Amino acid sequence: MIYPIHVYGNPVLRKVSQAVDLNDHSLPELIEDMFETMYSARGVGLAAPQIGKALRIFVLDSQPYQEIFPEEEPRKLVFINPQIEELFGESIALNEGCLSLPEIYEEVVRKSSVKINFWDEKGEYHKEVFHGIVARIIQHEYDHIDGKVFTDRVSTLKKMLLKRKLSDISDGKIKTNYKIKR
Repeated sequence: MIYPIHVYGNPVLRKVSQAVDLNDHSLPELIEDMFETMYSARGVGLAAPQIGKALRIFVLDSQPYQEIFPEEEPRKLVFINPQIEELFGESIALNEGCLSLPEIYEEVVRKSSVKINFWDEKGEYHKEVFHGIVARIIQHEYDHIDGKVFTDRVSTLKKMLLKRKLSDISDGKIKTNYKIKR
């Protein structure tokens, strides 16, 4: 099932998400739906709040970045109840976009590596370190489950310059190639 993407202005995007019950029998279907929704909207990551569910789960698939970052192995991952333990490495500025903030792209500074623990779709526990573009996607999606969006990480001046675009999104004055919900 393809869900509509909840866009800027929708209150669910500002909620700190609740833990996922690993014994919930609907979890496999939710994960499948999240991937289907993400692929349909041509995203590389999707957090549950973006489909209206304030749950601590996100999915990612870095394959679309293979041409830009050929040295990095593409990863398709599910993060359930993740907990970032450490952000480290170089601070790198890259342009980011978001399905919940269509047509907005801004430079965001993030650390190059992340140490994170999480459960996967099989209910197996992991403690791993990720680097590069996968670490960036993880940090972006993790922000969503903490009630943040990437524009929270830009300068005050940039936020002022984006005010009109953000208002247009929350007022529904945008067009996307995927279904949205305000």
